[in-house]
Amino acid sequence: MTNQQIPQDRYGSRARSRTRPGLRWALIAVVLVALVGVAIVGYRNLGSAPIEGKQVAFEILDDHSVQIILEVQRDEPQRPADCVVRARAESGAEVGRKEVLIQPADGITRQETVLRTSARATIGEVYGCTYNVPEYLSTHLRPTG
Repeated sequence: MTNQQIPQDRYGSRARSRTRPGLRWALIAVVLVALVGVAIVGYRNLGSAPIEGKQVAFEILDDHSVQIILEVQRDEPQRPADCVVRARAESGAEVGRKEVLIQPADGITRQETVLRTSARATIGEVYGCTYNVPEYLSTHLRPTG
């Protein structure tokens, strides 16, 4: 058997192609930390929401008001919540918006509200809900400014 030699000028030395074990483990650690970070961000953004509000029913009362019945489900029912409801015209333009305080309660909470509109609405819907309740909703003080 003959040992074939590879031209070093063309392919380089085999000894230089080896990476140091410390560098390899450092790269693996960086990749694993990045993957864990991506997984955490994905779970927070795509996981189940801690609070969900949905429109159960709506009724157009007249040219300047709509009644909306919303249902709120929370993972922490002992905390108050704030839901934003809105009304939209046939064109899709928003013609009314309002924040609704959802009091702490066990299970699914159902609440009814009347929303004043600037024009005739064709739909009333829940825009979103949060646990960040503004002070003026919980203290019955009107916002100033």
